[in-house]
Amino acid sequence: MASRVLIACALTMMTSGYALGQTPQPATDPGPPLSGYPRKALGLPTAKELTTATYVRDVIYGHRDGMALTYDVFKPLKPNGALVVNLVSAGWRSSWGPPEDRQARYQWLIDGGFTVVALYHASAPRFPLTEAVNDIRLGLRHIRLHAKDYGADPARIGVWGASAGGHLALVAGLMADDGDPVAANPLERYGNRVAAVVAYFPPTDLEVLLAGRTRQGAIDFDESLRKSVSPVHFADSHDPPVLLITGDADKGVPMAQSEMMKAALDKVGVETRLVAFAGADHDFYVKGDPAKTDAYALEAMNQMVAWFEERLK
Repeated sequence: MASRVLIACALTMMTSGYALGQTPQPATDPGPPLSGYPRKALGLPTAKELTTATYVRDVIYGHRDGMALTYDVFKPLKPNGALVVNLVSAGWRSSWGPPEDRQARYQWLIDGGFTVVALYHASAPRFPLTEAVNDIRLGLRHIRLHAKDYGADPARIGVWGASAGGHLALVAGLMADDGDPVAANPLERYGNRVAAVVAYFPPTDLEVLLAGRTRQGAIDFDESLRKSVSPVHFADSHDPPVLLITGDADKGVPMAQSEMMKAALDKVGVETRLVAFAGADHDFYVKGDPAKTDAYALEAMNQMVAWFEERLK
């Protein structure tokens, strides 16, 4: 658990210099959960939960430097025809895990009949976030192309992520297109549009968030490219509905990032809702109150599922 908590805090440490690990926590406070998940979702699924889905493993959607780019599919036994893509990313590190180990994180969606895809990208520190943006946009093309193979309707796809994953979920929703018919890569000839987005505490304007920060790891790329990977600059009237969930005391990715995103979407008339949890830091963490931290994470999960249930009908 300790290593996963450190990974979850990677974005906070890179962007603000604030590290939860710098302040010793009381023995009764286990620290922040991972990317907004309720703690019970971080363990292994129960034997009963494992009977509720089957898997399509290690689907290859592309390659980078000779390495495969992959995703895993979780197929519910009673599918509702909609599909939700989770952008697996913390600090733009995309850490793979066996589907059997990850299923508990998606059980809320699986129980609702959603097909779930865990989409992985080329990971920091070897690759900067600009490459992650390219990867997930390519991955969405492959998922849309093959959605029917997974029992889902390509017109009923949503995307969801937290922190760096939330940034990539917004990228997927707001920087989508209908494909390039003359692209050299045949996959890039297909569209990657989605029907709904949920983003937890997402970076939205990297020019603002990274101003004055040391270029290292995932953010070690040409500063002139920050605008080109900032979702706040891509809002237009064709974007899908967006749910933003954050803490109003987030030191790693301040709530202002979500507020700017909502303002940009409101301006172009896109359905948007911002939910802010009082006193919650990054990962919905409330220092000294693990019960409230978990309550916030559970409420976020319930709101996420409800958003997709309503908009991916």
